[in-house]
Amino acid sequence: METTHAIQDYLGAIYDLAGSDKPVIGARLARHMHLSAPSITEALRRMQREGYVKVAGKKQIRLTTKGLDIARTMARRHRLLERWLTDVLGLDWSRAHDEAHRLEHALSPVVEERLAEMLGMPSTCPHGNPIPGMPPPEAHNPIPLSQATTGQGLVVERITEEAEADRQLLNFLWESGVRPGSRLTVSEVAPYAGTISVLLDGRTVTMGLAASHKIWVYDPQQLTLPSKPARAQKARKVAP
Repeated sequence: METTHAIQDYLGAIYDLAGSDKPVIGARLARHMHLSAPSITEALRRMQREGYVKVAGKKQIRLTTKGLDIARTMARRHRLLERWLTDVLGLDWSRAHDEAHRLEHALSPVVEERLAEMLGMPSTCPHGNPIPGMPPPEAHNPIPLSQATTGQGLVVERITEEAEADRQLLNFLWESGVRPGSRLTVSEVAPYAGTISVLLDGRTVTMGLAASHKIWVYDPQQLTLPSKPARAQKARKVAP
């Protein structure tokens, strides 16, 4: 990979942000990477010249095929390392994220594949985000927790990479037990206060709506109830 670590970081960050429901623009990238707007602007100019990204209408940043290949490689290495650091070495989310960021640039393709095999070819990182090149996880049609309504029973699918870049939020979610697979019930949505509260393992966890938008959840009942057309089709097949 003939790119600098800095370019790899930029491409990986764009890839991470593209996994959300918002367009990737310079301001979001600057917040995500904790860099100034002028630094992001200069980096984007360089990456455009070298063919890694394109900036489309409304200043939306898109990866080219060349940029996407590198971004996927970096995301794969980062998420595999996070899985190893948490599952095998026992690090917490925040520390694993930081360590993975340091190690991902030094990981060779050979070690990358051996690591994937040792971990059992996992589909996701510890936060539930898909690992590129692995069998995709089961689709759940998730929504951001911020869009949930009071009384809904939900399951956490993933914590976005955008949330991972926020050390305080990542620590809060880890300590609160908000993990992929956690079952929770929305107890209160308070737009006037900018918060949402959920019941989790008998405890109330309250967070800002902006933070909850980075937690994706799904309704498990929608996975178990067959649709009406499916029932009708089955009935027609068995009818004489």
